[in-house]
Amino acid sequence: MIKGIYETHINVENLERSVDFYKNVLGLEQCSYADDRRIAFFWVGKPREYMLGLWEKPKSEIVRMHFAFRCDKDDILNRSVDFLKERNLKPYNFLKDGTDQPMVFAWMPALAIYFDDPDGHCLEFISILDGEPNEALGIITYEAWQNHLQQHPNT
Repeated sequence: MIKGIYETHINVENLERSVDFYKNVLGLEQCSYADDRRIAFFWVGKPREYMLGLWEKPKSEIVRMHFAFRCDKDDILNRSVDFLKERNLKPYNFLKDGTDQPMVFAWMPALAIYFDDPDGHCLEFISILDGEPNEALGIITYEAWQNHLQQHPNT
């Protein structure tokens, strides 16, 4: 019956600042804004495919959340870090090892890079990869994942 997640909502301290971030920094399409309710909605991907809702709340009511934007593998590998840095965002990987190199979660497998929004919500660009999941590999570089696939083409 369930086919996916249609919408996600997060609380933000300053609605205008967050609208600017999601619209002008990340490039999402704003689809609704209700000043009287202090809420804004954005399409993620194609219109009516997935929606993000922002609700303005006092800082004391904001709990840091995490969600991921589905991206193409090549965009993550070749564009994501520059995209984020050009927008004054600090990319980091799951290991928080001081590098901005996207990493592979071999148990999925998926390639990912992280960054934060103005309220400290942890956002992620992620792409599911070809190949069979391998939890034993842990979190590895994309190059290590490619090497694993070459050494074990049928696993």
